[in-house]
Amino acid sequence: MSDTPKTRAPLPILIALSAATLTGSLGISIATVLLPALTRSFDATVSEVQWVLLAYLMALTIAIVSAGRLGDLLGHRRVLIAGLAIFIAASVLCAAAPSLGALIAGRGLQGLGGAILLALSMSLARDLVPAARLGSAMGLIAATTAIGTALGPSLGGVLLAWCGWRMAFWLLAGVGAFTFGIAAAALPRETGRASTVSLADLDVPGSLVLGVALAAYALATSHGILDLPIPTTGLIAIAAVAAVMFAIVESRVATPLVPLALLRDATIGLGFLMNLIVGAIMMSTLVVGPFFLAFSLGLNEALVGLVMAVGPAIAAISGIPAGRLTDRFGTQRVCVFGLLQMILALVCLAALPRFFGVGGYVAALFALTPSFQLFLAANTTAVLADASREERGRVAGLLGLSRNLGLMTGASAIPAVFVGILGTGDVARAPIQGIAHAFSMTFAATAGLAAITLGIAILRQMGGRSPQPLRKNRAAESERVPHLAEERRRPKRL
Repeated sequence: MSDTPKTRAPLPILIALSAATLTGSLGISIATVLLPALTRSFDATVSEVQWVLLAYLMALTIAIVSAGRLGDLLGHRRVLIAGLAIFIAASVLCAAAPSLGALIAGRGLQGLGGAILLALSMSLARDLVPAARLGSAMGLIAATTAIGTALGPSLGGVLLAWCGWRMAFWLLAGVGAFTFGIAAAALPRETGRASTVSLADLDVPGSLVLGVALAAYALATSHGILDLPIPTTGLIAIAAVAAVMFAIVESRVATPLVPLALLRDATIGLGFLMNLIVGAIMMSTLVVGPFFLAFSLGLNEALVGLVMAVGPAIAAISGIPAGRLTDRFGTQRVCVFGLLQMILALVCLAALPRFFGVGGYVAALFALTPSFQLFLAANTTAVLADASREERGRVAGLLGLSRNLGLMTGASAIPAVFVGILGTGDVARAPIQGIAHAFSMTFAATAGLAAITLGIAILRQMGGRSPQPLRKNRAAESERVPHLAEERRRPKRL
């Protein structure tokens, strides 16, 4: 019997999952414009109010794998509904926070709810959307994420000017309540799931060690904007030791949070690695681009913001077509094509703005952003299509984790490359030609990262995945022939 419905009309389901994804994405982006107002409201420093943003991101990153695992054990719908309740309650706490500490605590709880929403939206799509339309569903989720990222700062700015920063969190509570109603009505109830879980099922030791590793890494990547007593090298060392301990723990527990055999699967393990690298490349355009636009091309703040909004706008438009192309031509073909386009677009981004200014920059974004959406739709579909029903929440959580790690790495490592090439951290006093040269060389380096990712994609294809359309691939075959499903789930060693 298939575990992916073939006759269910997916529109209400897709609306519910898109709303959940939008809610989690808004929780990240809407707070970015509130930080200056928070410094005045609480008489706090910039480093202190940065924790309002960091608390959400850290909680989301640390909890996203465990959230997916909990969904596998208790039921994806049930845990998603609980995540929405947590998100709503945390938003109310943030809106009513009497102090900065209370606001930061509320944001951490809100990030926990956001982790559940972002992880289980993907796993529920794999459960409830017909296999032949899974790529379109993943493209829609990616587009909704982009819309949330783009809408957050603008909505937050309007609400901030209208009635203060607290209204932004009341808005999040309202969006969460609206999504709660849609999800409760549209998502079908699950059967055959446990109503309770034991500590052994949750792998508490593994979760704690992984949390230490991720927290240390998140703090290391944010060290430049935070006043921390531990040096960056010390935080990275803590993260590395905790990661080794996590691997040891996972190899010994009966029900690991992340089975090591799962990471050795060619499709899934390499999919995580590619997701991380592309996440770092995506972030590079957001953190390096403004320096070039402001200090080399001489744009004012308003124009920099306008140009930077082009990327999320294109992402919102191109997500659904990318998913449909994945359904039609297959995950491997679309993944490889997206990476080829990404390499070419990054080369254009390195070269065109130096000759054509803002026009060249925007033209490069028109080529680059759809390549991200093509890759994300194809890679996410490929990874989730091979995941068994018992592992989908965990795999979706790992996909979210790999992307977050990539974003954090890109936010720290790519600017470090830019500054290293520039030769100074004082970009405002650097020569214009020097800034332009550093910008070009930085994105030439990211084109090299994209080329490495393309090599990994080809290696994955050689590892045994047929480049056929999804409706004809092995996931669909497994649904028709039950004994093949078990065979497909056996790890493919790299």
